[in-house]
Amino acid sequence: MPEPISTESVSNGEGKNVNGNLDASRLEYTFTSSPRTIPAPNSPELWAQGEATDHMILARYDAAKGGWQAPQLVPYGPLSLMPTASTLHYATECFEGMKLYRGNDGRARLFRPDRNAKRMLTSAARVSLPEFPPDELVKLVHALAAVDAPRWLPADKAGGYLYVRPTFIATQPSLAVKKASEALLYVMLVCFPAFDDPAGSLGPGGNSKDKRAGLRLLASEEDMVRAWPGGFGNSKVGANYGPSIVASAAAAAKGFDQILWLFGKEGWVTEAGACNFFAIMKEKGGDHPQLITAPLEDQVILPGVTRASVLETAQEILSSELDVVERKFTIHDLIEAVNEDRLVECFACGTAFFIAPIGEIHYKGQSIEVPLGEDGLAGEYAKKLRARLGGIMHGEVQHPWGYKIEETGPKNIKS
Repeated sequence: MPEPISTESVSNGEGKNVNGNLDASRLEYTFTSSPRTIPAPNSPELWAQGEATDHMILARYDAAKGGWQAPQLVPYGPLSLMPTASTLHYATECFEGMKLYRGNDGRARLFRPDRNAKRMLTSAARVSLPEFPPDELVKLVHALAAVDAPRWLPADKAGGYLYVRPTFIATQPSLAVKKASEALLYVMLVCFPAFDDPAGSLGPGGNSKDKRAGLRLLASEEDMVRAWPGGFGNSKVGANYGPSIVASAAAAAKGFDQILWLFGKEGWVTEAGACNFFAIMKEKGGDHPQLITAPLEDQVILPGVTRASVLETAQEILSSELDVVERKFTIHDLIEAVNEDRLVECFACGTAFFIAPIGEIHYKGQSIEVPLGEDGLAGEYAKKLRARLGGIMHGEVQHPWGYKIEETGPKNIKS
């Protein structure tokens, strides 16, 4: 096993950033001499979601040394933290998730990485981590992708992707509850399975004995709360995810794919697992459908990049077919729409699952069957949105949201 990489900033004066800002142009390269093994398709190693590529990005912040130090691209390996590091005690951390796609044209792309970088800056502020220019984070992600994409996403294997995980942690060795004085921003590329299969399955080969179309959601109970108004549900911090694992595991044990998170006695619909939730319902007394999702203003909902892209794309390509609405709605509204034959379809969306149709919602012993379109696999609107956004992600549609990677591999950069 490689020696742990220290999270402390350099002390010999090298790598010092004269202006204190994160600066991707000062990136220092150290390439691996032992390339890692690439997991086989659909293997247990792939589904474990723990296999990273050959390199990672490290960017250290130290207030005592003037702020941000020169970032580094180094071989992937363990980190070294002091037991008193703030992040281990007070959840002073945040992260992002995006995908690096291998397009059908052979090019590697990110999808709207500027949105992820800006959201990470917002999340960092919520847990008192240092500021950074979002554009510099995008450049660092690009640098890592440029080096590792050629081997890990071969140009002749279109349709594949790697999961990009920028992570930001407070590292000062102190139990004092205070703003971060030392921090580490790191970026890794991780091998992920195809979660965005519209048939919805969460293990190798799917649930073979119970393969089904659409996700099955178990509605949360009143005493089970993921986020609340005025809280931090709108920030991508670990404290939003760890406490939800108990509920998710219990749902999985009952055969469900995700939790449908409800809030309050009213049963307000918020999110599906870690995804944003959309419903398409016809208005009462009419045939015109509405694409509905919960609003952002009370800080309960994560402002998902896929969520924003769905809303903007629906306005662009579906405005003549439906109205796009951000408003609160309850589980009872969904049940009423089913009983009145007004529910058209539902889907969850996020980076990992992309746009995943929902086939069933279980609420207080009642199974709510959600329509899945004429073919029984996905609703027609979900298909149109997947086709449009997927086309951008994979280079079939030329669009500013598709951020192209200029690949180099490790050999063409002087370390």
